[in-house]
Amino acid sequence: MTDVLQRLVDMLSLEQIEVNLFRGQTQDLGWGQVFGGHVLGQALSAAAQTVPDDRMVHSMHGYFLLTGDVDHPIVYDVDRIRDGGSFTTRRVVAIQHGEAIFSMSASFQEHEEGFEHQDEMPDVDGPDGLLSQTELARRVADQIPSPMRERFTAESPIEVRPVNPRNHLDPGVREPESTVWYRAAGNLPDDPSVHRYLAAYASDFEFLSASMHPHGKSWMDPAMQVASLDHAMWFHRPFRMDEWLVHKVESPSAAGGRGLVRGQIFNRDGDLVASTAQEGLIRDRSGE
Repeated sequence: MTDVLQRLVDMLSLEQIEVNLFRGQTQDLGWGQVFGGHVLGQALSAAAQTVPDDRMVHSMHGYFLLTGDVDHPIVYDVDRIRDGGSFTTRRVVAIQHGEAIFSMSASFQEHEEGFEHQDEMPDVDGPDGLLSQTELARRVADQIPSPMRERFTAESPIEVRPVNPRNHLDPGVREPESTVWYRAAGNLPDDPSVHRYLAAYASDFEFLSASMHPHGKSWMDPAMQVASLDHAMWFHRPFRMDEWLVHKVESPSAAGGRGLVRGQIFNRDGDLVASTAQEGLIRDRSGE
């Protein structure tokens, strides 16, 4: 495991400070605010630590309420709503400076056999031979604003390889979709919870961007106000985050200053392991 991956795993593992209370450290990825996937991963980690080991998260629904402060830790308050015969439900509130910045509900289930069917994996190029986001960023490092340059060109704990890369500094118009491969930069422990909260973290990469593709805009445009509003994820089958996963994303709608994206995550064997959805603010302020 690389040092940067170990630091991320440690941050997502959290510190328990009291029964049902956990504290997580933050990091600045260059945006001057906490990355949405960071809060998602930590909130899911907090919930999982209050659930029996034989129950895995199968769905999570979160709402981003306030921008996270990168200079202060986040406290996660877990409400043990219900422990049923086969399902466990948790509510998590992330708190900074006495205010809720994020809330999430998550449901966990013990292993159960049942009917199975799934969509087919999209026919896309595999990760071998594709450039990573870090390699792509280094090619245009001189064009990246200085607050972001170091983070974007540094070693990443999650290797992200876009199938059809887009230059966020000069985005152009394209179809409202994207496909990226990602995996952890090193071997991870066998604990399934670790792989799921790392997948929650990574699922926010290159996600909302698809809703801006038809409009020739990106989150790096100074005139754009872009922020995640909510995020949902369903876990269907076991997977490992230290093996390649592909996230196929499409945006069926943009309206009212909001964009909707939804995605499917497959492993290299073609198993549909998770589904995702998010609505976010994509407000164009260029006319103001």
